[in-house]
Amino acid sequence: MSTVTFPGLGLTLHLNRVALSLGNFNIYWYGVIIALGAVLAVLFCMKKGARLGIQSNDFLDVLLFALPGGIIGARLYYIIFNPSLYVKAGGGIDLAACVNIHKGGLAIYGGILAGTLIVFLVSRHKKIPFPAMVDLCTFGLLIGQIAGRWGNFVNVEAYGGETDLPWRMGIETAQGYLEVHPTFLYESLWNLLGFFLLLLVLEKGLRKFDGMLFLLYLAWYGFGRGLIEGLRTDSLYFFATGIRVSQLLGFASCVLALLLLAWKLKRHPDPGALYVNQHRQTKEEKPHKETR
Repeated sequence: MSTVTFPGLGLTLHLNRVALSLGNFNIYWYGVIIALGAVLAVLFCMKKGARLGIQSNDFLDVLLFALPGGIIGARLYYIIFNPSLYVKAGGGIDLAACVNIHKGGLAIYGGILAGTLIVFLVSRHKKIPFPAMVDLCTFGLLIGQIAGRWGNFVNVEAYGGETDLPWRMGIETAQGYLEVHPTFLYESLWNLLGFFLLLLVLEKGLRKFDGMLFLLYLAWYGFGRGLIEGLRTDSLYFFATGIRVSQLLGFASCVLALLLLAWKLKRHPDPGALYVNQHRQTKEEKPHKETR
């Protein structure tokens, strides 16, 4: 049981990481929250798939591989840049610790990299344009990130340095009681705002080319993550350097995405080239050909 306070807001919360115990087996809120986020993400993407020309069955086929692959990638990324936690006292890799994720230890950029690669491979196999599929998956990714940060909150992790801001969070640490930045909340709210902005782009017909939503996501999330990562006290560093890996990737992906967006928009892409429009046109032409 952990006690978390928000002294500036007059709130005190008592958090239990365990949601349910079945004998000696514990089900943790971290896993429950991630699972709920995944369910919401799937339902939303299945509902919006038609807006991008993606059928529900095709999306589910991609998800079947991308979801577990993303989790594995997120774990490997965390282990690679935090190896000291997964080495036995006498040397050698502690495989049991590597697969034990119920206490956390997932790095989102590892999930993004692995998941994107898998989406590309499965889309190519199914002969579906990768940019259209990844645009749809972007919404699911954001929903998962929004929910996942609250799993960090229950675990009392992913917080920042000390602050006296009105929304500061009070926690007990190895250094004693500290009042810190609730960076889990910053990122969850940043992703929530990004989700609605991307949804607005889709619903208002502002999406000019397949892949545009994914590039906007990379720019939006990368910029926000770069800023927020600078506040955190548990950053993963690029091996022996003082460079925060996620901060570097965040800002780099933001710049690259903005450059690609500017390049694509400068070429004045034809809306008729969108996969959803091509898909719609193909469906409309079939009855005509049968009549002839």
